[in-house]
Amino acid sequence: MNRRHDIDTLRVLAFGLLILYHIGMLYVAPVADWGFTFKSSYLADWLTYPMLFLNRWRMELLFLISGLAVHFLRGHTSLARLAGKRSLRLLLPLVFGMLVVIPVQPYVQGMIEHAIVPGFFAFLPYYWTHAYHDYGLTWAHLWYLPYVWLYTMLLLALLPALESDAGQRLRATIQRMHGTALLLVPTLPLLLAGTLRHHYPETHALFGDWCAHALYFTMFFYGYLLGTDRGLWTELARLRRASLVTALTCFALYLFLDKFAGGLIHRPLTHATVIAAGWLIEALRYTYCWTAIAAILGWGHAYLNRPFGWLPYAREAVYPWYVLHQSLMLLVAYWLLPLRLGPLLEPTLVLFGTVSGCALLHEFVIRRTSWLRPLFGLDVKPRLLTNTSRLADESA
Repeated sequence: MNRRHDIDTLRVLAFGLLILYHIGMLYVAPVADWGFTFKSSYLADWLTYPMLFLNRWRMELLFLISGLAVHFLRGHTSLARLAGKRSLRLLLPLVFGMLVVIPVQPYVQGMIEHAIVPGFFAFLPYYWTHAYHDYGLTWAHLWYLPYVWLYTMLLLALLPALESDAGQRLRATIQRMHGTALLLVPTLPLLLAGTLRHHYPETHALFGDWCAHALYFTMFFYGYLLGTDRGLWTELARLRRASLVTALTCFALYLFLDKFAGGLIHRPLTHATVIAAGWLIEALRYTYCWTAIAAILGWGHAYLNRPFGWLPYAREAVYPWYVLHQSLMLLVAYWLLPLRLGPLLEPTLVLFGTVSGCALLHEFVIRRTSWLRPLFGLDVKPRLLTNTSRLADESA
C-alpha cells in the first residue's frame, strides 16, 4: 500500500501549527486558559481569537492522526510486536526528553522568577531529583507522548474484539455514515466527554485527567476507525465545503454566546434557560471541533494527497522538531525579552530562532548520529526518503 500523502502532510502542518501556537502563548493576554511558563511584556488581546480558533481542535486532530497511525501499522503485525514498536517509539524520546531536553524550560522559568541559583549544569541534579519542587522533573509539552502510548495500549487491548465478526459489522455500520450524519453524529461523544471539563479540568498529568482522556481517546479511536476506508474519505472530501461552513458558523456563534453569556446571567432568566444556554455553548464548541477536523481532512484529501518533493524530509523532521521546539523557544525568548525589541521584532526573532535551532539540530546533529536518532523517535538507520513506503512508520 502506498503512503497516504494527505495524512503525512496534515501531520507536518499540524505540528507546524503547534510551534506557532506555543509562540503565541508568549504573547496572548493571560486570561482564562492562557497562562504559560512566562510571558512577554508585549501582550495582545486580539491574539485570543486566532488562538481560540486553533485551540478547540488542534490537539484533537493530532490524536486522530495518531489513531490513524495505529491503523496503518497494524497490517499483519502481531499485537505484541506492535505494542513493543510503539512503546519504543513513544517512551524512549519521552524519557530522553524529560532528562535532557526539557530541563531548559524550568531553568529559565526559575531564573525569570528569581527562584533558583544561576548555573544550568548546577541546576540539573536538583531538577532530576525534584529538589526544586516547582522546577523539578516534568514532561512539559511532551505530555502528548504518554497519552498516545496509553491510548495505543488500550486500543491494542480492544483490537481482538474490534477485529471479530461483530466488531467488523459495527465498524462497517460506522463507515457507512454520510451526509449530515457524518458531520453531527461524531459530535455527540465529544459533547458527552466535554461534560467532565468543569469537574476535571485538563492537567496533562495523566492520572485523574478524565476529561482530556475522554476527549482525546475518542478522537484517537475515530482515527483508527477512519483508517483508509475509501467511502468515508470520499464522503469527507465531498462534504468539505459544508463542513467548513458549518465549522465557521459554529465558531462565530460560539464566540458570540460565550462572550455575552456573562451579561445574560444578570438578566431575569430562569434557571432552566441559563442551563439551556450553557448546553448550547457546549454543543457549538464540540460541533465546531469535529466539523473543523472534518473540513481539514476533506480538503486535505482533495488537494494534498500527492507526493510533494519536500514531504519525505519534513515527515522525518516532525518528531525531532516536536521534542526540541518548546525548549528552544523558551530559551530564545529568555535571551530576547530583556532587550525589549518591540512587539514585531521580538516575536519574529523568537520564531526565527526556534525554527533555525530545530532545523540545524535536526539536520547536522540528530539525523546524522545513529545513537541519537531513536532518542528523537527516528530509526537508527536513515530510511530512503521516498514517497512509496508505508504510512506512519515514524509517526507519533
